Amino acid sequence: MSKGKVLLVGDGRVGSTFANDLLQNADVKELVICDVVEKLTIGDALDLEDITNFYHPVNVHAGTYADAKDADVAVITAGVARKPGMTRLDLVGKNVKILESIVKPIVDSGFKGIFVVSANPVDILTTLTQRLSGFPKNRVIGTGTSLDTARFKIALAKKVGKDVRDINAYVLGEHGDTSFENFDEATIADKPLRSYSELDDDTLEQLQTDVRKKGGKIIANKGATFYGVAQMLTHIVKAILENQEMVLPLSAPVQGKYGIKHDLFLGTPAVINSNGIADVIETKLSDEELKKMNYSADKMQEVVDSVEL
Repeated sequence: MSKGKVLLVGDGRVGSTFANDLLQNADVKELVICDVVEKLTIGDALDLEDITNFYHPVNVHAGTYADAKDADVAVITAGVARKPGMTRLDLVGKNVKILESIVKPIVDSGFKGIFVVSANPVDILTTLTQRLSGFPKNRVIGTGTSLDTARFKIALAKKVGKDVRDINAYVLGEHGDTSFENFDEATIADKPLRSYSELDDDTLEQLQTDVRKKGGKIIANKGATFYGVAQMLTHIVKAILENQEMVLPLSAPVQGKYGIKHDLFLGTPAVINSNGIADVIETKLSDEELKKMNYSADKMQEVVDSVEL
């Protein structure tokens, strides 16, 4: 049974926004905040504690990796932030070193819960978290293409004038440059996406480009993206704590799916509950999309192979 305890590692804009969202939306009883800037965690814990008056009692406090011992979930948002003009893969070298300094002490604490990773490049860092921890693959989750999918659905809804909740579509593969949209299987208000005359090939290509560039556009204007990914993290952690059967496109283990032989995590629909990843869904793809999925896996494997642990 869930203790409702969450350890947050990384108290930057993503981490603090996630903490705020979590306290308002999930059945969390204890939230421990860790960061290399200890003073920041103390201030944030005191600030966040104030909002519990409006929801339910939560023990919010600063802490250390040792506090992971009896936590249900360890959320990792810590890492070097992506700067304008920087790709997610540019971050690998720096953030792998940071990841190593986090995962080992959490495991050494006796942690038996579930790792949730949102630091970038998320597919690579999720794959490496599983390897560094030695945890079963179901107990390691990355935010994957959940944010990309949200952006894609919003763009489609705007284009056809429909409620975003009527859009059934995914962005799959890497959370980054080799991601792709499942145009051939997507539906809008239960009708095939390609049956909408306003969504011709040129329009879809432009939407795809816009979705892929949205994160960079946000970063160029305000320095970072954090509202969307924080909300995705909240959905994931809520599903774990409350044992929901939620389907989201996540960084999940894909070996054996889509014909992929690589042992890595990549964006695909998956079911999450209190056990972590309960099922990895191999969604139907066209032949062309299947090639894109395997291409994305190949490019991610190249990066994984270049990392020394």
